[in-house]
Amino acid sequence: MPRDTLTREKIIKAAIHLLDSDGLEGLNMRALGSRLGSAATAVYWHVGSKDNLIALAADQAWNEIMLPDLAATGWRDAATAMATGLHAMLTRHPWLLQAFGSFLVFGPGKARYDDHTLAIYEAAGFSGTQADHASATVFTFVLGNALGTAAAASLTRKLSRGGGNAEELIRDHVAKATEIARQFPRLRARLEAAAAADYFAAPEGSFEFGLRAILDGLEAELITCRAPADQNRSRAARP
Repeated sequence: MPRDTLTREKIIKAAIHLLDSDGLEGLNMRALGSRLGSAATAVYWHVGSKDNLIALAADQAWNEIMLPDLAATGWRDAATAMATGLHAMLTRHPWLLQAFGSFLVFGPGKARYDDHTLAIYEAAGFSGTQADHASATVFTFVLGNALGTAAAASLTRKLSRGGGNAEELIRDHVAKATEIARQFPRLRARLEAAAAADYFAAPEGSFEFGLRAILDGLEAELITCRAPADQNRSRAARP
């Protein structure tokens, strides 16, 4: 593809597809240029560097998250929608979690998400640092839940290099880990239960359960914070 027919948008879109399939370790300008039918030098001309391309791709991924309308949605439903949208996005693009520790990936898309998240918790009644704490608590919970998908994708690619059978290797590893787990009574009881899928799988609905518990806690915190303020207003109103 001649350089003047390439656009930054096309390059970013192709880079996201490559990152989704091959991870950060599979992204290089030669492979990307091949996908685009262009020379690697033409790709560099549009995005500057590999690091910059990863930052652009990451920021585009953040733009995929829908922002709920606070005028039509209560704060808890809005917070749930934002957290669920973030979890879904990180699951679609597990390489983004890899990128957090190695690249500067902050941009307008991430800022858009952060700003709307703060608006949600301010609408709930949190202010200043409280809104920051509420936002950070939910954010880190979602990241922790999405980490398993990212780790599994990265491990599968690693085990597949050199022609290895990743599925078989992982199955053998899980079998060995399960035998170790059976030495401990609570783990053994869960493994022997009919509902237990395997040692590494979280119970179905764990994400929803955890998010609901966190939002319940934040709601309780709001009630606790409001009580002294209500008491002070009551005292001030007395003759």
